[in-house]
Amino acid sequence: MPGAGGDMMAQLQALQEEMAKQQAALAEETVEVSVGGGVVKVVATGQQDIISIAIQPEVVDPDDVEMLEDLVLSAVNEALEQSRKLAEERMGGLTAGLGLPPGLL
Repeated sequence: MPGAGGDMMAQLQALQEEMAKQQAALAEETVEVSVGGGVVKVVATGQQDIISIAIQPEVVDPDDVEMLEDLVLSAVNEALEQSRKLAEERMGGLTAGLGLPPGLL
């Protein structure tokens, strides 16, 4: 099987190229999360970058900053979780045939 190593290298090269394409696509895809009835909105990319946070003025209460902090924290965490799931969906199929543990690449 003299060509087996070359075939494996070609497969790995193709996998690397496809993964790079998917990573670039994930940078363009976004998820949006709203909490508190839409008073706090967070948008994240498929690469877990937070790109915007919008807060409605009516939720800003100087006497209850803790509530706003909780809303922002909740929205950010949910956006990051949805972003991770999006990335897993896009990248999971690429490595499925290799027998690698999930999340390794």
